[in-house]
Order: sequence, then structure tokens, then C-alpha cells
Amino acid sequence: MKVPEDIQAQALCNWYYPKAGNYDEMWSEQGLRPHWEYFIASLNSLGCDELERRRIEAQRLLRENGVTYNVYGDPQGMNRPWELDPIPLLISSEEWAGIESGLIQRAEVMNLILEDLYGARNLLKKSLLPLELIFSHRGFLRPCDQIKLAGQRQLITYAADLTRGPDGQMWVLGDRTQAPSGAGYALENRMAMSRMLPSLFRDSHVHRLALFFRSLRTSLTAIAPHNNEDPHVVLLTPGPRNETYFEHAYLAAYLGYTLVQGDDLVVRDGQVWLKSLGGLRPVDVILRRVDDHYCDPLELQADSQLGVPGLLQAVRMGKVAIANSLGSSILENPGLMAFLPRICKYFLGQDLRIPSVATWWCGHPKERDYVLKNIHKLVIRPIYRHPASQPAFGSMLNKKELESLKARIKAHPHNFMGQELVSVSTAPTFINGRLEPRHTILRSFLTARTDSYEVMPGGLTRTAFEKDSFIVSNQAGAVSKDTWVLASEPEKQVTLWLQPPRDAVVIVESGNLPSRAIENLFWVGRYAERAEAITRLLRTVLIVLNETREFSSTTENKSLQTLLRACTYLTAMCPGFGETDSEQLLLNPEEELLSIIFDAQLSGSLLSSLRLMVQAAYTVRDRWSTDTWRVIDQIDKAWRVSSSEQPVTIPQVQHKLDQLITSLAAFTGLNMENMTRAPGWVFLDMGRRMERGLMLTSLLRATLVTQQNDVTVHQLLESVLVTSECLITYRRRYRDYLESKFVLDLLLLDDTNPRSLIYQLERLRQHIESLPREKIIAQLYDEQRLVLEAVTQLRLSETTALITKKGDSPVLEALDQQLTRMSYLLGRLSEVITQTYFSHEYAPQQLTPYQPDP
Repeated sequence: MKVPEDIQAQALCNWYYPKAGNYDEMWSEQGLRPHWEYFIASLNSLGCDELERRRIEAQRLLRENGVTYNVYGDPQGMNRPWELDPIPLLISSEEWAGIESGLIQRAEVMNLILEDLYGARNLLKKSLLPLELIFSHRGFLRPCDQIKLAGQRQLITYAADLTRGPDGQMWVLGDRTQAPSGAGYALENRMAMSRMLPSLFRDSHVHRLALFFRSLRTSLTAIAPHNNEDPHVVLLTPGPRNETYFEHAYLAAYLGYTLVQGDDLVVRDGQVWLKSLGGLRPVDVILRRVDDHYCDPLELQADSQLGVPGLLQAVRMGKVAIANSLGSSILENPGLMAFLPRICKYFLGQDLRIPSVATWWCGHPKERDYVLKNIHKLVIRPIYRHPASQPAFGSMLNKKELESLKARIKAHPHNFMGQELVSVSTAPTFINGRLEPRHTILRSFLTARTDSYEVMPGGLTRTAFEKDSFIVSNQAGAVSKDTWVLASEPEKQVTLWLQPPRDAVVIVESGNLPSRAIENLFWVGRYAERAEAITRLLRTVLIVLNETREFSSTTENKSLQTLLRACTYLTAMCPGFGETDSEQLLLNPEEELLSIIFDAQLSGSLLSSLRLMVQAAYTVRDRWSTDTWRVIDQIDKAWRVSSSEQPVTIPQVQHKLDQLITSLAAFTGLNMENMTRAPGWVFLDMGRRMERGLMLTSLLRATLVTQQNDVTVHQLLESVLVTSECLITYRRRYRDYLESKFVLDLLLLDDTNPRSLIYQLERLRQHIESLPREKIIAQLYDEQRLVLEAVTQLRLSETTALITKKGDSPVLEALDQQLTRMSYLLGRLSEVITQTYFSHEYAPQQLTPYQPDP
């Protein structure tokens, strides 16, 4: 594409100085590379300020969409926002054709190695691979011997980390074969870039990604041992604490698969089943993101809590297919790189089109001696990657560290290999308003097809965070880039959606929701409602506190003290305002109120409830719409505060509480309007109704059960109506008559009031009746009996009798007993629902963890 003559493409690159001796993706000795000229000229016309504004906007969208990468021990917490650089890596279509051909060849070789190692093992018999390199590697799983997937290929997904040497030649730095991560992040980067630079993205004719994911879905369907036309595919994740959990949830939602954890699956009679609300449902294919030896504690790692006991036997019997197959982590052994050229010749009769970094396996004496002699200029890696093992850069070690490393190599030479320290290429990165070179690694993804492999056009590019740093990894803070493969003409629109044949019967998926997901949705509803109830009460308390400070009325002091004790009662943050000698605390309640609001370490605090809500919501990340997750993210961001960031004045706190109520109302409204009335929504609403009922009974017990003078009672009644969001309704209905009976009628017995207790119980009864259970003739289940008892007792009650005083006791005993009984029945109902629908049985676990070899 021709560059406008009035635009100087060099302007944005005035301070761009690639390091001598390194290959730079954008800049050569002659200036800009041809396929970068139009892009840089367009950015130059856009301007640095506008580019920075769009970068910030894209980063905001990524954060609100919940795109995160978990870094263990990171000060930003588990869910660190995903960083995207606005400058993509550009690759011309002609150059990409060669890279694509080399990647397909490498994937074919890897597939043949995998098939051979768990089949005939000719590579070992013909000494093309050393026995020690394979059998001493933890990734070689002997229980997987002779297990094969249906179809022509055993390696369904594959990824390679690529960079360029000084001459521009692509090199493979590493292979990812057991559960390659990053494809979901690459797709999210593409979505963000297409919104950040829409015109430039369109005019650059960038190859689309949807075809790759369509091929992935087709590949997974093809390996299903049964039901090939419509197999049940699940994505197995280690859980929300895994570093790439966002990607697991994102891909499950994008591909239409069920996201499961190990405890969501069970093996019965050699078949894998999903434990769903509707009962056990057979699983045909598992797309796993759990490391292979954690997948089955029965035959593999005994102390694993991430897998499914008996899973390997189900695979062996041909009842379920797993992608990638168990045992494929043997291909991630970096020592294999030293032998790949000969293996490629053996299988394909070809030279490797994309070579590996020069590698020496220390299991051979000659190669070991070379590594020991040149250790100061090599990178030393263990042949098996685990969290405790990190590559050692010889040039960065002191004499003592080098000697220690040499001793370890001599003691276990077959466990180590040396690699040449390659000169990683650089690419432009937008930093502080200008372009700077940073070392770059491209991870490209492939998925099997019937006849070959499909390569994602581009992939996930990562750049080092620090200048001149060779460590390019997400755990080290690398920044991601989109990767644009530039076509010579506009790309055809490709969609992931498939059109069924005209006469085909389309089966609507239902009942696939795992019981664990249902439990988390239930608790999201409870925590959200609990947070809202606490927030509304605290806001009312602060209003009364302001009035008390202004007028210093004795009756207002009494009503304030009652409301303060209600705060302790609802949050269960005892002793708080509830202790008998708390007079001083009641006179100066600000510090305790701030603790109730902002102390995340105290169970029951507002901040603690919000964090539990966000945590439960994140566990079912794939169940929320983009708008709903944006609200969750806003709540999380607004309340992820340190002690130094807390509001210090009552008006500031009130403003923050007002904003929170608005966000919680938006969250509830989106769920009410956008979620289908499927089991997930039913349990979410059940959690809300149950918690609203419990909070209301607790509020009424704390404020209205003990008799006080008329003025104080009136103030408390008004405060209760404000807290329950019923003041306007009450005034419209009863005008100026503020009576306990009318308030209790509205809050307990009015089934047209969505804030009343009877409304919550009736909704719970309707939800319980809709739950899938076998019908028992002439008998009720426990949950039916409990909710029926609560509804019946409440409907039979009469508010005049409830507020009638008996004897000299200051306590309205009838009201107290009624509220206590309602609270008990709701609590018991929660226990029964948990036992019936949320039970997760754990298999016995080995107490001594596995200790990897040095």
C-alpha cells in the first residue's frame, strides 16, 4: 500500500535505536522495512498523544473484560491486568508462508515422535534418541503406553516459541505440547486492537483468526470415541488460581464448551461423567489445561487434587479422548532439540525448515564436556521444567555459582542440557510516548486437521519489560502484542458459527452446568445481597450519626445506639457495639464503623463480603456477559483499597457507599434482564432471596424486638424502612401514620413487596419446585418441607399479636420467636440445599508430596 507523500514515516522513529548486532523487526540498516512503512506513516499521522489515549482506552476495555494473568506473589494480587502494547508485530504474507511451512513440518515431526514413544519406540531401538533422555524425564508416562487417539494425529494442539537470530533466520526456542497456553490471549489482543486502531487494522488486510478456532473445534469433534456428530466436550482447568484461568474461561465460552474442574468429573464403569444439576452426563472429549501427571491421582501423581481418579483407565478403554493426550509433555523436553534434525530426516527425509537453538545434551560425555568447558557462555536448563527449576545464564553467574552448577551437572548429567545464548530479536514497543526496541518472542499455535495442521496466522507476541533484558515471560512482567500477518488483499470474513444442514435437528444444550458452578452462582447471589444489606444499613447509620452530632438529642442517641448494635449483629463482627461495656465505643463509633466497612481481614466486614463475591464470580467467569463482568470489575477496582486510600470523612464514606449500591443494583439488574431462567440463574436468585430474608430478619430482630419510647421507635421504624428501600412505598400507602404494625405488614407479609420476607420465601418455594429431582409419591423433600413450613407459619401470623407486649419483659417475645424461627428455617434450608446439590466428594490424598529430581 502506498504511503502518503505528505507524511514523513520516520518521525515516530526519531529516537528509535536498535541494538547493534540484533535483528530488529521494524528497522534495518536501510531504514524502515517495507511492510512497516504504511503502518508507521499512519501512526505518525495519528500522533503520539492520540495513540496514548487509545492505548489507555484499550487497557481499560481489557481490564473491564476481566483479562488477567495471575502472577504468584505479585503485589497487584492474583488477578493482574493483562498488558497490551499498541504496536503489533508485523509479518509480511510472503515471509509468513515460509514460517507456516516450517511450523507444520515441526508439528508433524513432534506428532510422529509422540506416536512412536508410546507405540513401537523405534527411535529408541535405532538409537536416534538416548534411553536416558526419555526414561529419566518425568513427562514420559509409562501407564500411557500403547494408548492412541482416534484419527491420524496424536498431537492435537501445538505451540512453538520463535525468535530471530542476527541474520533474520527464525529459530525455535521451545516447544509447548501438553497444554499450550496463549491462544485465548492472542484472540483477546486481536479484539482489542481491532477497536483501538479499526481503520488501520482494516486497511492493513490482516489475516483473521477465526478459521484456526474453527479447525480446533473440528479437530476435537473428530477424536471423540462416540457421538462424533455432537460430542460433549469439556475444558478441564486447574481452577481460578491458575495463572491463565482467564484464558480457560474465555475459550470455554468462545468455543461453547463446559468449563470444569477435576471434582466436576467422575469415572463410572470406565466412562467419564460430568456431575451436573440434571444428574450425570457422559463426556466424550476433554480439552485439558491441567498438566498430564496431575490428571489422575489413581495412576499418576497420587497427591493431585486437580485430576479425576480413573481417568487414565477411561482413556485406555476408549471411552473418552483427551487433547493433548496424557504423556505429551515428554515432547517439551528441551534435550530433544539436539536430536530433531536426525529425527526429521528419519521420518520425513527432510531438513528442519526452522532450526532449533543449538543444544547439547549432557547425557553424552562429549557434549557434557563441551557444556562444562563453555558453561560461562551457555544457558543451562534442566530437561524437565517445574516451578523450582529456572534456566541458568552462565554469563550472569559468579565463580562460586558456576562451580556449584558444574557439580550438579556432573552428579546428574542426563538431567541437564546446554543451549547457545541466542541474540533475541527486538521489536518496537510504545513506551512513554515513543517507540523503543524490546526483545521479543512469538508463540505461534497449531491445531491438527485431517490431512495436516492449521497454523494460527500470527500468534501471541511478548516483549521484555526491561530494556536489554533477555527474559521474556509473563511471570517476569512481559508485555503482550498482537501479531499481524499482512495479506496483499482484503481478507474474507470468517465466522466461528456453523450452519446446520437444512433438515438437521439442532439439539439445544441444557443441563451441562457443573454442580460446582451452581454452588458459586448461589454464593455470588448471597454475597452480593449481603453486601447490599450491610451497605444500606451503614449508610443509614451514617445519616443518623450526622443528625445526632448536629442536634445531640437523647432519643436520637438511643436510636443511633440501636442501629450501631444492629451493624454488629448483621455482620457478626463481635464484640463490636454489642459488648456490655461499649459505652465509649457507642459515643465515638467512627473507628469501629470504618473497620466494619474497610477491614478485609475481619470476617463479616463489607470489604470481606465484596471480595468473597468477586472471588466466587471469578470462579464462574465464563457465565457472565461482558456488561455484567464490567460491573463486577468496577466493584473490585473501587474497593481494592489500601488503608492509606480509605475515605477519611463521613461524606466521603457516604459517597463511596452510594456508588457501591448503584453498582450492586446494576449487577442485579443485568442478571434479572439478561440471564435465561436456566438452573444457573435459579440458584443465583435463590442465593439472593435466601440472604435477603436472613438479613431482613436480623435487622428486625436488632431494631424492633426490644421496646423503647415512642419517639425512638418512630426513628427506628423510619431507619428500617430506609434501609429496606421501602420508605417511599410506605409513605404512599400509609401517608403520615408510622406504626409498627403497618411496617411489619409491609416488610413481613406483603407478597407484592419485593423486599418483604414472604416475597423471598415464595420465590424460594417456586425455585425449589423447579429443581430437577425425582418425584416421591406422597412425600416432600427436606427443602420443600422447610420452605413450606416457613411460608405457612409466616402467612398464619398476625402482626398485632406479634407486637403485643406480654408481662413486664421489654422484649416482644412473639415477634422475636417468629423472626428467630424464620432465621433458623432459612439457615437450615441453606444447609439442605448445600448437601443436596453442592456436595463434592474428595478422594483420599497422599500426604507426602512428590519431590522432583534435581
